[in-house]
Amino acid sequence: MQDSTEGKAKVVQQMFSEIAPRYDFLNRVLSAGVDRVWRLAAVKAALEIRPARILDLATGTGDIALLLKKVAPEVEVIGGDFALPMLELARQKAQRAGLAISFVEADALQLPFPDDHFDAVTIAFGFRNFADYKKALAELYRVLAPGGRLCILEFPPPPRGGLGALYRFYFTRILPLIGGLISGNASAYRYLPDSVERFPDPPTLATMMALAGFNTRYQLFTGGITALHIGDKPAPAKPTPAVRTGEFYPDEPS
Repeated sequence: MQDSTEGKAKVVQQMFSEIAPRYDFLNRVLSAGVDRVWRLAAVKAALEIRPARILDLATGTGDIALLLKKVAPEVEVIGGDFALPMLELARQKAQRAGLAISFVEADALQLPFPDDHFDAVTIAFGFRNFADYKKALAELYRVLAPGGRLCILEFPPPPRGGLGALYRFYFTRILPLIGGLISGNASAYRYLPDSVERFPDPPTLATMMALAGFNTRYQLFTGGITALHIGDKPAPAKPTPAVRTGEFYPDEPS
């Protein structure tokens, strides 16, 4: 099991490193720009709890990290990814935008951060690439402070019905063709629809998050093409003040 997990991680790491130079352009083309709306929804959900420190995991070229910093300049934002070419592009984008963001190499299954370190964690279209979902959720729970929030934006399996059928045709036939022509790596864009089909549906992912300890809810966008899962790490219960009844007072000396 460990070997297969490490093998999947290495394959995904190499694949995303290879397509890094064309990654942003392809995201805009292949989503018709609507991915910006989805990302903004995730950012708003993360900032709703007024965090002081946020981790954007699987940050890629830093789209979510940059958006977080633009919307909330006072927040400390750290971007983490295990594909170094992606991180380098993210650093360049942050420098050009004049945004102070730290980008670090980070493996989702063994995060290089202490316990209770972040108030919020965002992951946009990267969670399904993790080699072990349960282990990743355990790590995310560990690094979140009590009362912290996890926001996972992801492509669930295509919905049923006409829209789902059209979306599946686009994902399996058109996307790999366009992505392969532009990036020079058709296998990476064949991997995308395959990974989406294998990904848990929204109720199943919500259950997995709940089992990891999160209070979870989710919202679907664009007819179910995208889902935003929000998981809150419970804050410790405040001690209830003791209520004394029938207190005994010694008799006053006569």
